[in-house]
Amino acid sequence: MNLDREKLEIFFIEHLDKIYCAKQHLISHLPQLAEKANFSDLKDAIINTIENVKTEITRMDMIYELMDVSYSDCATKGLIGFVEDAFVAIERQGPDVELRDLSSLFYLQNIESVEMASFQILQMTAVKLKNKQIGKLLKDNYEQAKSNRTLLLLIASKYIISDLG
Repeated sequence: MNLDREKLEIFFIEHLDKIYCAKQHLISHLPQLAEKANFSDLKDAIINTIENVKTEITRMDMIYELMDVSYSDCATKGLIGFVEDAFVAIERQGPDVELRDLSSLFYLQNIESVEMASFQILQMTAVKLKNKQIGKLLKDNYEQAKSNRTLLLLIASKYIISDLG
């Protein structure tokens, strides 16, 4: 594949915008999810995730600055739709706090997986763009998403196993 620098930068910025938009959406919805969490480990993980997402957004702001571009509000439903569908599915559990918590764990882990994949592709693109600083910021975000995903998996495992015991 022979992509020139301009095409790669367009791809990079468009997709950075999409994940940035999804992160902003998470920030606006996670506090409500934390309030409704019944399982204390889940509540703590969501609060921790909020702080992590804020850090990831700060890193992404640095990337925009390094590229001398601004965030463009994404008009697509892609990642936003995915995140919104997750929150709707969690709410569908209604008063059943156990299923709501389990749904929260399920969807939050899926969201982290999508973020990990997105950051990996953007990181590879940064290598091709020959920008180590941007690559490092993306790697840090990838590692953060991976850490969040692992924590959510451990909590889910604890939650399901303790319920069976």
